[in-house]
Amino acid sequence: MSAKNLRLILQIISLFVAALFFYSCSNSAKKQETQQTIYANEVIPFFEHWNLILGDGSNAGEAVNLEHKDYFYTANDGKNNWVVFKSPNAGDTHGTSNNTRTELAQKKKWYPATANDKLTATLKVMNVSATGDARVAASYAVVVGQIHSADGHENEPLKIFYKKFPGHTKGSVFWHYEINTAGDDNSGRWDYSSAVWGYDFSVVGPEENTYPEEPADGIALGEEFGYEIEVKDSVMYLTFTSEGHETRTFTKNLVQSEYTTIADIPEQTQQLFVPIGQDGVERENAYADEGCFFKLGCYNQTNGLSSEVNKNWCSGAETFNGDIQKQYETGNYAEVWFKTASIVISEAAVSNQGYFTKND
Repeated sequence: MSAKNLRLILQIISLFVAALFFYSCSNSAKKQETQQTIYANEVIPFFEHWNLILGDGSNAGEAVNLEHKDYFYTANDGKNNWVVFKSPNAGDTHGTSNNTRTELAQKKKWYPATANDKLTATLKVMNVSATGDARVAASYAVVVGQIHSADGHENEPLKIFYKKFPGHTKGSVFWHYEINTAGDDNSGRWDYSSAVWGYDFSVVGPEENTYPEEPADGIALGEEFGYEIEVKDSVMYLTFTSEGHETRTFTKNLVQSEYTTIADIPEQTQQLFVPIGQDGVERENAYADEGCFFKLGCYNQTNGLSSEVNKNWCSGAETFNGDIQKQYETGNYAEVWFKTASIVISEAAVSNQGYFTKND
């Protein structure tokens, strides 16, 4: 073989080896990139029990191997993987709500009188709206866990809130019980708020951009806390935990009302809700005959509606005409990260499909 032919063969072999090396590296990089995608169900393996409602109002269904860059994905804080739920101040909403949510809704419902159901979560709130009217109780707040009725008025025997005023380092955690209004007219419904750490719902600013004192025992953005909700034999048991804070526990009977007459309306409600016409009473058996279900995620309580519509729930916050990216750029959104969560469902639970059929 001539020297010229030998050089040609060696050149061909060299090019072939280089091509193989490039192909191997390329495939390796693609494989590594694929492996770096961590889905929510790999962090918290319980998503088969839920439908995911996104911040654009859509029902995404079972959130297995699912991510959405605007609303639902995973993140790592250097120590742990977290599931991120994110909702702007304004956008398309789910059901009859005025507020956006990225939130899980349980696919089964259960009845409080026969329930033996439990939801636990460890989380941290990373952002609440930068704008709003300080006189409006719902401003700068997000709901991170709920019990919701699937029947009747579809009211909420439990909402767990986090709220932080602008300029404050610490915010408040509190929970609400909403009455299951007697009769067919639900316009008189109201909430009663109980403080966990910091303030309850009723503490507001004296002026639109003037805030109360920062709560001494509050929870900061990015600070972990946990909740456990157990409903057993008609009673709701709540436990709230956070390192460096007192563990707080509460109980509430869900089938025997405390609010069946006008005289039973508590002072907090008389100050907040009665002046705007929400002065109803509750049916004697409360939520006894209604299927209830858990919700978990980021239900943004701040919206762009004028406080003249409702001084408790309409925040008058900045929404940039619904431009989601502009809201995210300016801090006008809610964001909640969950590290752990678990659910226990009683054998008596039944399908909750009727709720989604009505509300999707």
